[in-house]
Amino acid sequence: MTPAPAPPGPWRYQAVRLVLKALVSAYVRTNVSGADRIPVSGAYIICFNHPSWLDPIFFAACWPDRSRLVYIFGPREQDMSVGIRNRLITWTRRGVPFKPHAQDVSDLTRRTLAILRTDACVAIAGEGRLSDREGAILPLETGPAHFARLARVPIVPVAIVGSRWVHLGSRVSIRIGEPVEPHEFGRGRDAARAMTDVVQERLQGLLQDVVEREPPGWLGRTVSEAFNDRPWLHEPDADPRGR
Repeated sequence: MTPAPAPPGPWRYQAVRLVLKALVSAYVRTNVSGADRIPVSGAYIICFNHPSWLDPIFFAACWPDRSRLVYIFGPREQDMSVGIRNRLITWTRRGVPFKPHAQDVSDLTRRTLAILRTDACVAIAGEGRLSDREGAILPLETGPAHFARLARVPIVPVAIVGSRWVHLGSRVSIRIGEPVEPHEFGRGRDAARAMTDVVQERLQGLLQDVVEREPPGWLGRTVSEAFNDRPWLHEPDADPRGR
């Protein structure tokens, strides 16, 4: 059995959360709704929409569950020792990085299941890449359902609203939906697809009243787009899911 990655430790985990919370609070207003829908005990998978590179930061800073560690699935990188952002993610021990083109899918599955077996949680951007619109999600991949069924843990759909374009004083909301339980589905790929479809429906329902925002001024656009990578918008042959 693959051991879980070394946990961040309580001081490192809380230090990262508090620093990110202070940075987030200095720039935007945040609120969380539906916290009572979080499972009372045990591990779970968070499946969220992904309009911005900032989304993992909002999770790390604002997720209301203080009783369990929350790991962030990603980033997709060949070498995590390259770049300041990747080195910071490695230091926090909160990431679950993976290689492009599904080079390490078996190892990634083992690492993810090992984390869930410790009653920690994993937050996954179910679309598989950045979305282009905040109020509509792309078709979800079946990976979260695959992990959930293997680990026998629920998937909690979570919508992030307001992160696509942020500016000083803007509002970012985290909306938590009803969990989807794996035991309600059968086995095999069809069951994983059926579970994914239910997660997609609940996640889209959390976004039904969202109105797309206009891009802000120079500072807001700079912050909003700092690490966003959308090559498919200007490179016709680019694979939008990084495969």
